[in-house]
Amino acid sequence: MPALPRRSRPGQESAIHPRTRRSALLLALLLTATAACTSSSSGPEASGPEDHGRATAGATGVDDHLFPTLGNGGYDVAHYALTLDYVPDDNDLTGTAVITARATQNLSRFSLDLAGLHVRHADVDGSGARFSRKKNKLTLTPDRPIAKGKTFRTTVRYDGTPRMLTAVDGGNEGWIETDDGVAALGEPTGSMTWFPGNHHPSDKATYDIDVTVPSDYTAVSNGTLRETRQRGKRTTFRWHNPEPTASYVASVVTGVFDVSTGTTDDGLPVYTAVDPDEADGPVDVHELVPEVIDWAKDRFGPYPFSSAGSVVDHLPDLEYALETQTKPYYEKAPDARLVVHEMAHQWFGNSVTPRAWQDMWLNEGFATYAEWLWDEEHGHRSAQETFDSFYDGEPDESDGIWDFPPADPPSAARVSDPPVYGRGAMTLHQLRKAIGDRTFFAVLRTWTSEHRHKNADTEQFIALCEKKSGKDLSDLFDTWLFSPEKPERQ
Repeated sequence: MPALPRRSRPGQESAIHPRTRRSALLLALLLTATAACTSSSSGPEASGPEDHGRATAGATGVDDHLFPTLGNGGYDVAHYALTLDYVPDDNDLTGTAVITARATQNLSRFSLDLAGLHVRHADVDGSGARFSRKKNKLTLTPDRPIAKGKTFRTTVRYDGTPRMLTAVDGGNEGWIETDDGVAALGEPTGSMTWFPGNHHPSDKATYDIDVTVPSDYTAVSNGTLRETRQRGKRTTFRWHNPEPTASYVASVVTGVFDVSTGTTDDGLPVYTAVDPDEADGPVDVHELVPEVIDWAKDRFGPYPFSSAGSVVDHLPDLEYALETQTKPYYEKAPDARLVVHEMAHQWFGNSVTPRAWQDMWLNEGFATYAEWLWDEEHGHRSAQETFDSFYDGEPDESDGIWDFPPADPPSAARVSDPPVYGRGAMTLHQLRKAIGDRTFFAVLRTWTSEHRHKNADTEQFIALCEKKSGKDLSDLFDTWLFSPEKPERQ
């Protein structure tokens, strides 16, 4: 999300004491670990289908208390193969989604998240499946139950005019028309507007996305461009994204772009698409991205993906950038700090993804602190000076940072509010001071290594910090991460 978050309407403050909340989270983590151990004792996941009793319907939600209806239970997606045909003049989309998943229970039926669009056909493993729609849920009933442990393939064919959603924080997301194309942006729920899926960050998958557009257009997506194929007046762009991806950072952008390709010194492919109207920005994004990657690797660990790049569009009314995987999306030409912020998300948010939206600070606090580190090492303010200015309320982005604890957003409408960004970064600076630079950066590199391409949560981060430092950091995290009060200056 953007380096300068959108302000949203106020929500009710949490009344849970930080120590009570932390104890509850530790208990939840213990129960989760116990359940995982119990599950693993039944045998390897690759051992084939199991039969542990009567088939039941998969859940229509994943117990995310901020987004209780988002995501679905009963299966785990491994791969999305999306074939999209887009007509910009009519804003018309025709799509086929082939979803490969593994059943985590005996399934009588299951659901996918999908907003709008017309479903024309659905099948499971080649056999027709009954389907029904209710709000943003597409429910499929296969002709026979799916056994626990079985890998199955669901095909959904659909078409129509995709929707732009007004997010809970008041911003726009989903299928957003631009002056010459479209930008599909998914945080937190917008991906359901252009393909059916399990649209919660806890279910990551790999992607192949083929997009057909008029031949004077470019279609950009995540990963590497495998092939460009022209037939008549239309061209298909075939994108391959082999690393696990949360659906909110999957994206398709179409329009008229100037495209630059190249590699980093290590041979990493870099693909940059820039709207001609934004060509004279403050930085050369194509040149800056490899520089930022090299800088970040020394601090955060190896770059986690097999390609990199950027999309610079011309949509200034959008008022935010997004860390879409491998190619962050900028609504207009960015400055260097914004590029640093969105590229830092490739480690924090994209590779290591929060288990639930409650832990959004693990994305935004870390990316904001990356900006502070960049400034400190490039002749600007030190991180301490930036911290002091935030504490004193000097920069605009510090407005409202004491509204609630960064690890406890009071509502879905506030997951992108200033405490998650600014006070999240301040927490990291206090941690750095408490454990020293050597241990602090060792923590960051270990965090991105141990949870590479996985999901993680706040309590796991706290446990890692205490393990690496050998210190009890309860007071620090209770004060800066969980307490509703403004801490005393230290």
